[in-house]
Amino acid sequence: MRDDIHAYCKVGIVLSMAYPSAMQSAGEYLSALKKILVDPFFSVVELGSLPYASLAKTVSTMVSTAHAEATYSGHSLLFSQKLNINSLDEQQLKTAVDVLMKGIDEAYALQATEFQFLSRSYEKGRESEYLSSLVASTKELCAYAAQKGGMPVVLEVFDHTIDKKSLLGPASLVAEYAHAVSAEHTNFGIMIDCSHIPMIGESIDEAVDPIAPFIRHVHVGNTFISNPSHPSYGDNHPRFGYPGSENDTEYLASFLQKMKDIGYLAEGKSNILSFEVKPQAGEDADLVVANAKRTMLEAWRSVR
Repeated sequence: MRDDIHAYCKVGIVLSMAYPSAMQSAGEYLSALKKILVDPFFSVVELGSLPYASLAKTVSTMVSTAHAEATYSGHSLLFSQKLNINSLDEQQLKTAVDVLMKGIDEAYALQATEFQFLSRSYEKGRESEYLSSLVASTKELCAYAAQKGGMPVVLEVFDHTIDKKSLLGPASLVAEYAHAVSAEHTNFGIMIDCSHIPMIGESIDEAVDPIAPFIRHVHVGNTFISNPSHPSYGDNHPRFGYPGSENDTEYLASFLQKMKDIGYLAEGKSNILSFEVKPQAGEDADLVVANAKRTMLEAWRSVR
């Protein structure tokens, strides 16, 4: 399309992925955050639990000063403590819910506009049991967030068998889950990431159509799954066009076309479309970010 993509969405980027050095020190974190906030291409920066508590006030002030928006990912809270938000063990489930509720508190303190999390591991053949557990815990999170102000609670769909090996997962399971939660909570949604779709083994249509009404957030990126012994294999979000990878300009154009077809991308709308890209070994983070922006602009020109 010839129209500016910014007229159809708010473009964002995941800070800790684009600039892994941000997690090394408070100074590096603020430097990386500033790089994003001074770039008018981005109006959203996606954060997570801050690596240094002392940063909270400064981060919030910087985002506000830049007239930008922050979202909050609770993924690292689960990863770091090896917690399962769809556990079948009652105590383990309660611990995971409690930790994510503290993440919601931090998200509100940072004035974030959204809280994100993901499903975790499961036992093959018992998916329905784990799904019931996930529905129950998600309802708790939605109710908690609503009590504090109605912040949206968004589950990100990950791979099912390759890297994160998350319950959700396949679109059929995601749809069943989303119907169950949304029946009771309006501050709920699904995040889809085009880098995870090839890992699930679905086409874009197969991944999107069953859950289109529930999509509240979109990530775009790439994945490498052609060689399990390669260091970039799995959920490592290499740049678009990375040798041997799955997604480049043509795939991104097809995905953006789908997002426009379902109405997620529409003139005058302000839904979030964020990059999740990460420099691989020896790559410069700024160049990877430039790659993402350039690829998106080129892909968008192919959208009808």
